[in-house]
Amino acid sequence: MLYFFACIALLVIGYFFYGTLVDRIFGPDPTRPTPAITMQDGVDYVEMSPRKIFLVQLLNIAGLGPIFGPILGALYGPSALIWIVIGSIFGGAVHDYFSGMLSVRSGGKSIPDVVGGQLGGGFKQFMRLFSIVLLLLVGVVFVLGPAKLLGNLTGLAVPAWVAIIFAYYFLATILPIDKIIGRLYPIFGAVLIFMAVGLSVALIAKGYQFFPEMTLANLHPKELPLWPLMFITIACGAISGFHATQSPLMARCIGNEKHGRPLFYGAMIGEGIIALIWATLGMSFYQGAEALNAALGQGGPAFVVNEISTTLLGPVGGLLAIIGVVILPISSGDTAFRSARLIIADFVNLPQKQAVKRLALAIPLFAIGFLVSRGDFGVIWRYFGWANQTLATIVLWAGAAYLIKEAKCHWIATLPATFMTAVAGTYLAYAKIGFGLKLPVATSIGIAVAVLSLGLFLIKFRQQPEELPEPLGESSEA
Repeated sequence: MLYFFACIALLVIGYFFYGTLVDRIFGPDPTRPTPAITMQDGVDYVEMSPRKIFLVQLLNIAGLGPIFGPILGALYGPSALIWIVIGSIFGGAVHDYFSGMLSVRSGGKSIPDVVGGQLGGGFKQFMRLFSIVLLLLVGVVFVLGPAKLLGNLTGLAVPAWVAIIFAYYFLATILPIDKIIGRLYPIFGAVLIFMAVGLSVALIAKGYQFFPEMTLANLHPKELPLWPLMFITIACGAISGFHATQSPLMARCIGNEKHGRPLFYGAMIGEGIIALIWATLGMSFYQGAEALNAALGQGGPAFVVNEISTTLLGPVGGLLAIIGVVILPISSGDTAFRSARLIIADFVNLPQKQAVKRLALAIPLFAIGFLVSRGDFGVIWRYFGWANQTLATIVLWAGAAYLIKEAKCHWIATLPATFMTAVAGTYLAYAKIGFGLKLPVATSIGIAVAVLSLGLFLIKFRQQPEELPEPLGESSEA
C-alpha cells in the first residue's frame, strides 16, 4: 500500500515542482490575449472558466487508455507504476503542456500546424494525415470499448450500442463546444472522481493485499518483453500523442496563459493518478499476474473492469463505477472526431461557424469511422498504440525545436523526445505489425534511430543561432 501512495505523492510533487519549472521555462504571458478572446466565434473559440476547462481536458484525454492500458500493463508487475510516474512527470505532462501552449500561441491551430511551424512543411503535411488516421483509430476504439461494456451491463446487442454512441459522437462533433461538451463534462467529472476514489477505498476497506508480487522483475505470464512493449501498452496515463490532438480544443477556450500549467500539465498528472489506480487494481484485486491474465482471457479489459467494480462496490456502486468507465472513452471519442474535423477544416481553410460546413466534414469522417469499426478490436488497438507514441514523439521534438529557437532550456523536451524515439523505433522493428525482428536487433535499431535523431536535431538547430524563430502557426513551406 505504501508503494501505491508513494507513487501518487510523487505525481503530486512532480506537478508542483517540475511542472513549475516547465512553466517558467516556457514563459506564459498573462497580458497576452488568447485565441478565445481574439478569435471568438461561438462554436470552437469560446472562453470557459479554468475549472470547467480542466474537467473537459481531463475527460478529453482520459479515455480507455488510462484504464485498459494500465490493466494490460499490470501483467508486467509493479514496474508498471514506475513508468506511469516517470512517464507522466517528465514525458506526458511536458508533451501535453507544449501541445496546448504552443497552440495558444499560434491562434488555436491544430497540432499539424503547430508541429509544422516548428519542424517545417514536410512534418506539417505528414502530421495532417497521421493525426487524422490516429483520431479515427481513437474514435473507433472509444466506440467499441464502451459498447462492449454497455452490452455486458444491459444485455442490449453491442452493434446497437455502437450505433447509439456514434449518434452521440455526431452531435458532439458538430454542435458548439459549450452546448454538450462544456455542459456535461463537469458532471461526468464527478462520476469519474467517484469511480477512482471509490474503488481505491474499497480495495483498502476489504483488506486486499496491495502488490502481492512485490518485485520489479518482469512478471508477464506470456513472458512478453517489458521493453518496449510496456511503454507502448501503457500510453495514456504515462505519455500519449492523442492528447496533442485534444489540447488545441481547450487552447481555443483558455482565457489566460497563466492557466496553462494546471489545465495542461495538471490534467495529465490527473490522468496519471487514474492510471496508477487501475494498474494497482489489476495487480491487487486478482492477487497476481497469472490470475489477472486468466480474467483477461474471459473477456479482455472490459470484463476486468466489470468484475472489479461490481465486486468492490456492490451492484449500485459497481453500476456507477462502470458508468464512469463508460464515460471516459465516450468523452474522448467525441472530441477525437471533433479534432479530426478541425484539422481537416484548417487544411482546406473552411470556416466552421456555419453548421452546413461542419456537416460537410463530419459526415464523411463518420462514414469512414463506421467502416473501420467493423475490423478486429485487437488489431486496431495495436496500431493505435504505436501511432499514439509516434505522434507523442514528434510533438516533443516540436516542443524542443521551439525552445531551442527561443534560446531556452530545450532538454526538458529533447530528452523525453529522444527516449520515445527509441521506444517507437524499437517497437516498429520488433512487433508483428512492423518488421518482426528479434528483440536485440530491434533494440539496436531503436537506439540508433534515437541517437541519429538527436544528432540531426542538434545540428539542424544549432546551425541557426542568429535566425529569428519562425512565427508559430506558420511553416517553412509558406
